[in-house]
Amino acid sequence: MWEQNSGKRFVRIFQQGAMNVMEIWVDQETGVNYLFHQSGNAGGMTPLLDKDGKVVVSDRYQR
Repeated sequence: MWEQNSGKRFVRIFQQGAMNVMEIWVDQETGVNYLFHQSGNAGGMTPLLDKDGKVVVSDRYQR
């Protein structure tokens, strides 16, 4: 589900679930990955971290 070059700053690269939604979004300006989780009417977004606690950055998306 790659939406690169869509003209948008943030693109969704992963989606799972319908009632309990889990998504990964990438900022195309910085390459930073964000984890979004929604359950019912509540949701939140946070930077996605690797096993060492560092922010995941996708070089593929950096401009």
